[in-house]
Amino acid sequence: MENYTYNSLTLQLEGLNILEDFVYPFFFFFLFSYVLIMVANIGIVVLVFTDKNLHQPMYLFFCNLPFNDILQHSLMAPRLLIDMLRPPSERLISYYECVVQAFTTHMFSTTSHTVLIIGLTIRLNRCRTQILNPYCDNASLFKLSCENVYINNVYGLTFTVILFTASIGTMVLTYSKITVVCLTTKNKTLNRKALKTCSTHLVVYLIMLFSAMFIIILHRFPEYSNYRKFCSVFFHIFPGSLNSFIYGFQSKEIRKILSRFFVLPKILPQK
Repeated sequence: MENYTYNSLTLQLEGLNILEDFVYPFFFFFLFSYVLIMVANIGIVVLVFTDKNLHQPMYLFFCNLPFNDILQHSLMAPRLLIDMLRPPSERLISYYECVVQAFTTHMFSTTSHTVLIIGLTIRLNRCRTQILNPYCDNASLFKLSCENVYINNVYGLTFTVILFTASIGTMVLTYSKITVVCLTTKNKTLNRKALKTCSTHLVVYLIMLFSAMFIIILHRFPEYSNYRKFCSVFFHIFPGSLNSFIYGFQSKEIRKILSRFFVLPKILPQK
């Protein structure tokens, strides 16, 4: 019979179950990914705000993406990296820190959803202390309770279906309109640019979509917890790594500015 500790303020993160021989390779892989994400995204934000040629609504709006990636990974990745080097018994986190981490994790997806589901989660009494995940999220939090979490499940799944339906529907509608324009327009340059932009955007979107779907589905199957944990980590790493390169460096204006720093100036011919 499982031992219960009611409303403990100290929780234990299960973390990633990695074989001892592979701990450091995984650690350095995740560390390199984190550094790459931070350098690329911070670089784009600094570049947009310091170069007057990029002080346009499009680029200021675009800064939301790298800015969100910076905040999101700063709150999640350092803790994950530290816990990878700790034995499971030392991966401890306070309940309140866990709630904040869960809130910020979901905040980047949708704020209104987060406000409601944190309210549904913190009303529950807790009888367990182990977070069966590398980081805190709402599904992991309400699994700490021995009470009936039917309402949490219904609300979470209902909102997820609505969110995915709206997201996928918007994508289909948008891409359909772009396709119609491309088919009716004989401008090859415009069509090639639209294809390049849409294909790269679609790759990132599909990675995020399927990762999120796998996480939600696998939360209902405890026997596949290791697969779910790796999906949850990749959900944060891969889009964050790709966003800055796909959306930032494919911009002609940003590439032109970066070339000033990384391309050696041509030597003027002697007269």
